[in-house]
Amino acid sequence: MSKWTAADVPDLSGRTVVVTGANSGLGLEGTKHFAGAGATVVMACRSTSKGESAAAEVRQTVPDAALDVRECDLADLDSVRSFADGVDEAYDAVDVLCNNAGVMAIPRSETNDGFETQFGVNHLGHFALTGHLLGLLRASEGEARVVSQSSGLHERGEMEFDDLHGERDYDKWDAYAQSKLANLLFAYELDRRLDDAGVDDVTSVGCHPGYSATNLQYRGPEASGSWLRLAMMRVANAVVGQSPSVGSLPMVYAATHPDIEGGEYVGPGGLMDMRGYPAVQASSDRSHDEASARRLWEVSTELTGVTYAFGEPAVAED
Repeated sequence: MSKWTAADVPDLSGRTVVVTGANSGLGLEGTKHFAGAGATVVMACRSTSKGESAAAEVRQTVPDAALDVRECDLADLDSVRSFADGVDEAYDAVDVLCNNAGVMAIPRSETNDGFETQFGVNHLGHFALTGHLLGLLRASEGEARVVSQSSGLHERGEMEFDDLHGERDYDKWDAYAQSKLANLLFAYELDRRLDDAGVDDVTSVGCHPGYSATNLQYRGPEASGSWLRLAMMRVANAVVGQSPSVGSLPMVYAATHPDIEGGEYVGPGGLMDMRGYPAVQASSDRSHDEASARRLWEVSTELTGVTYAFGEPAVAED
């Protein structure tokens, strides 16, 4: 499993891959890998202008890339539903969904729907999106995969069900860790529910990129106006971080490797799980707490209004 690189990505001709946050960082690099292997990549981006610029960058290395830039703002459930409706109209099936986009360690704010932004974007937006696209995933010829991008910081996370949105007590890093723990609780619970429903043609897995030098690390310091923290992040990215291209490999591995099984977790297999080539790893005990996962699912259904119909497209309750 070590030394698995982009050159090992299998032929993806005829496959459709949806990547959230595809206009920058890990999403952009993952898009390059998927497109380079022949997939049609639906680039789900909050800004379509940035998405088109990213698509132009992809075509510099993959001239014949099949790319479809579409607006999807995970901080707005109406936007998520509109995106899913558009994909449903344009495609007969989705073979891979990479729930990759995210925000990290930002000052407290709220989404259009009133959710704390990190929990709302990193988890709830993806919960809704996956539910809306489940019918297309089921329509895939062969096995479809849902890949949820987490972080090593999920190990710090605790689900504060009595204050999920940080209204009483907010720490930007604790909120980020909670959202990344939620990503894995969701990934594993989705796989269990698929199994329980007898759905054997969709698999749900988790992954993390290790320490990858992307713009994600800069958004928190920029939002808070901390130039000292921004400078420290730039130094850390330069000294410790690996390239986004390598950092995206766990996601690509989880999405395409034939031996991946549902409920697995993939990350860099090198130094302290922060660098290196993809390897299957163990996530925290909290991420495997089935009671917390069931509660999170119920809360997510209530907050988003999205009910998963295993075997049929999800519907949103008015």
